[in-house]
Amino acid sequence: MSKSENKAPSYAIIGFGNIGKALAKAFARKGIKVLVATTRNPESFASEASAIGPEIIPTTLTEAVKADVIFLAVRFESHPDVAKALPNWQGKTIVDVTNAYGVPPEKLGGQPSSRFVANTFTGGKLVKGFNHLIAAILGQDPAVHGGKRVVFLAGDDDGALTEIGGLAEDLGFAPIKLGGLSEGGLLVQARGNSWGQLIFKDLVKFD
Repeated sequence: MSKSENKAPSYAIIGFGNIGKALAKAFARKGIKVLVATTRNPESFASEASAIGPEIIPTTLTEAVKADVIFLAVRFESHPDVAKALPNWQGKTIVDVTNAYGVPPEKLGGQPSSRFVANTFTGGKLVKGFNHLIAAILGQDPAVHGGKRVVFLAGDDDGALTEIGGLAEDLGFAPIKLGGLSEGGLLVQARGNSWGQLIFKDLVKFD
C-alpha cells in the first residue's frame, strides 16, 4: 500500500485507558482527527471520546486498523489480540506505547519487549515511543515554560522513525531519537521488574 503524495496519513489509537485518552487529548489539542478503538463496542466509550473533542472518532478495532499509523496503547499482554486483527501489517507503522513491566524476560525469549511486539505485527514497522511518561503528564499541553516536552522514539526503520518524529512535532512535542530497538530502545523499556533509565523522566527541550 503506497501512501499517495497528497493524502494525509490516517491515525488510530488502540486502547482507551488512561494512556489512550492522554494521546487522544494530544490529537484533539492540535485539531488532528484520530480513530479510537478497544475490544469493546464503540458506543460504550463514545461519550468519553466526544468529551475530549470532535476529532476523536470512536470505532471498531476492524475499522481502526485500516489507519496508516496505529498507536498501540493497550496492556502489554493484550498486544497479540490486536495483531490478530490483520493477517499482514505491511505498509503500516505501529507506535508501541506498551510497558512490559513485570513480564519475565524469559517469556520474551530474552528480547527487548518492543522487538517481541514487533515480531507479532508481521510486515509492519514498529516505533517505540510516547511510553516513558505517565498518563497524567502525557495528557498535558506539551508546551512548557517556552519549551516543548520531550518524547523518546526508538526503532529499526529510519523512515518510520522520521514519520513518527514528524507527527510528534505536529502534536507539539520535541522528539528525541534513541536509535534501534535493541540499543537506545532499552532506555525506554521495562525489563522484568526494572524500568529503563529514561522511563518517568519528564524533560523539556528549549530551542
